[in-house]
Amino acid sequence: MVQKLPVIIMRGGTSKGVYILETDMPKDKKEWEPLLLRLMGSPDAKQIDGLGGSYSVTSKVAIIKKSDNPEADVDYTFAQVSVDKPLVSYKGNCGNISSGVGPFAIEKGLVKAKDGVTSVRIFNTNTQKIIEADVQTPGGEVAYSGDFAIAGVPGTASPVKLKFVKPSGTLGRGLLPTGNAVDVLEVPGFGEVSVSIIDAANPLAFVKAHDIGLTGKEIPDEINSNPKTLELLEKIRGLAAVKLGLIQDYTRSAWDTPGIPKMTFVAEPEDYTASDGKKIAKENIDLLSRMMSMQKAHPSYAMTGAMCTAAAAVTPGSIVNQVLPPNADTKFIRIGHAAGILECGADFRLEDGKNAPEIDDTFGFRTANLLMEGTATIRL
Repeated sequence: MVQKLPVIIMRGGTSKGVYILETDMPKDKKEWEPLLLRLMGSPDAKQIDGLGGSYSVTSKVAIIKKSDNPEADVDYTFAQVSVDKPLVSYKGNCGNISSGVGPFAIEKGLVKAKDGVTSVRIFNTNTQKIIEADVQTPGGEVAYSGDFAIAGVPGTASPVKLKFVKPSGTLGRGLLPTGNAVDVLEVPGFGEVSVSIIDAANPLAFVKAHDIGLTGKEIPDEINSNPKTLELLEKIRGLAAVKLGLIQDYTRSAWDTPGIPKMTFVAEPEDYTASDGKKIAKENIDLLSRMMSMQKAHPSYAMTGAMCTAAAAVTPGSIVNQVLPPNADTKFIRIGHAAGILECGADFRLEDGKNAPEIDDTFGFRTANLLMEGTATIRL
């Protein structure tokens, strides 16, 4: 059976994905997984027979339709297609891919562009949260060229401001889904590890780098070439998933909940060298942080991860809050990641008697680029 599927390939932030109108997808959602696996060429380490790019950050799909929600313009479903497993995960969202949803919606006529800036209200079905994307539209057309740069993407482009509205509690249990700013996990073969499980935009599990024998200055190749480090990080992530009630057996985490919570380790600011050789001074960052994506090191930093990190920064006693310098501006933090610096922030309120802040929104800036529009041929 051969199926023709209209698609757009777009870079969103530091990720790249295939963007599809939901009206072009099969009505029976049970058919989505085999279709998306064939579309991306999975499972295969090279994804040689599909549109995937052999990394988790280039094996993503956005499925979009006009929304019936009065608070949104479009509905957006994110699909993480595993590279090497016959698996498509709809758990959690991707903030980088989210940055391409607004431009896509305008290009496809789902939202009418204004002259100047067009705000697109996006309902993410994975997290049941609203994202507001401000897209540059001079003359009523999406502008992709510009002078805004983000770490992990060569050159410059037009900025897209993303605001995640009321981002806490994507799992339905608030910013602190365990009720604690810090929990202690007993890691088999290693010992006790303190972890902060924070849920804003996506749930993340934060640990201190030094507690697990790392520095926070590692580049992805260092992490990915060390099987013991990968095993330890996935053990901790799996145990955090058990703590969240997502799974019962931590050894099943890579299969049963591969995308959430996202494993992250942080450290106090220090001078470091980014993946491209650029020197980053500790004075220009508020913390070091490295994220994992689908059991491998993220080459830069997930946007939803940044949103959650911003929320964690303003949570008293959390692991992230602990590593920040005393004079850090917690309303706007600078994350030193493997590819450079990502700036983000949170609008929040601390209320008496509560151990978690009320997060009104988190925000940051990305860029997007339309790479190709055409028809994919899928042989099922």
